[in-house]
Amino acid sequence: MKITDPIKIAVRSLVTAKLRFFLTVLGIVIGVAAVILVMSIGASAQALIFSQVAKVGSNLVGVLPGASQENGPPASALGIVTTTLKNGDLDAMREKRNVPNLVAVSGYVSGSASIESPGVSIQTSFQGVSPEVVSIENMDVSDGRFFFAEEEGSLARIAVLGATRASDLFPNGNPIGETVVIKDIPFRVVGVLASRGGSTFSNPDNLVYVPLGTAQKILLGIDYLNFIRAKVDDTGDIDAAKSDIETLLRNRHKLEDGEESDFSVRSTEQALQTLSSVTDVLKYFLTAIASISLAVGGIGIMNSMLIAVNQRIREVGLRKAVGARPHHIMLQFLIEAGFVSGLGGILGIVFGVGIAFVAALVIPRLGYEWEFIVPGSSIAIGFIVSFLIGVLFGLYPAWKAAKIPPIEALRYE
Repeated sequence: MKITDPIKIAVRSLVTAKLRFFLTVLGIVIGVAAVILVMSIGASAQALIFSQVAKVGSNLVGVLPGASQENGPPASALGIVTTTLKNGDLDAMREKRNVPNLVAVSGYVSGSASIESPGVSIQTSFQGVSPEVVSIENMDVSDGRFFFAEEEGSLARIAVLGATRASDLFPNGNPIGETVVIKDIPFRVVGVLASRGGSTFSNPDNLVYVPLGTAQKILLGIDYLNFIRAKVDDTGDIDAAKSDIETLLRNRHKLEDGEESDFSVRSTEQALQTLSSVTDVLKYFLTAIASISLAVGGIGIMNSMLIAVNQRIREVGLRKAVGARPHHIMLQFLIEAGFVSGLGGILGIVFGVGIAFVAALVIPRLGYEWEFIVPGSSIAIGFIVSFLIGVLFGLYPAWKAAKIPPIEALRYE
């Protein structure tokens, strides 16, 4: 028997049952496409997160309320409200004698509210910040100005608008000097930021900025900070700055030796490592979920092959009668199962890559810097796993076909 003979027979057998062949292949296509799509979007999302964190700068240190493991996210990052960071901590970090390597420090609080201008009302987020945020986040003011230092704690009712919010609230004119109403409180617009584009965590173009003290006392009614971000004079001094901050805050919070800190100090590099760990876990978890559809496709192959065995009992008997051995019969059905799963794997890769490409065209239109990334490992995994599933789920039908006695097969009607 020639090597190509089983392949020819497999193709002929599958073509004679077109609908069953199509549905079986479709199950594998969906499974492989899901795996490719999940891994592609996961890789693209991870790249987006990294690029946005890197844009903020590599010489930044963040202080978040709540304890955390060395490589895990702080409690506040998981949505748990923690009130251990106070304005006094922010003021202490600004003093050169406490942390000599810091060149700018800003506190942050945030909320959302209906913001109104003449004839316009939108629901949006606002952020209370310190004037130093301009240096820390590399902001550019396109019109007007940002807050002055004395306005941070004087409860000044002024606002700086992100580029998109400026055009939303004042579509027909310059907002500088105009009034917006936040939670029924009037704020005078003093500046508009230059457009920066979308971010993974927030879009600064869609934010409204107010002085830190104003946001805390007037808009939110709180006396704590969501987090603190500081700029270090040089990347080589980040470890020294982190150590100084930890010592300072532990002393201020009156923590004993060996007692767990009620805050977390992280550098940009650490944030990237933590984000990488979290996104990797999510990516592989979602891939495992998507792979369930491949198992369902494998069950479809087994069901299809069992039906084929029952329909071709007489054919098996004739082949055995002219000299085919059990392993020839088994190989024949395994080739058919492998052909179905292999074809499904190839088509699934094409569809998965195609959908990921469409996503890469659509998502940037929503304001995000989305890269088209398809990991080579996802293609290899998709094809190899689909083929193996086809062979594994085809083993039992192939074994069953090989065990059919020739005499019984020839008598079968």
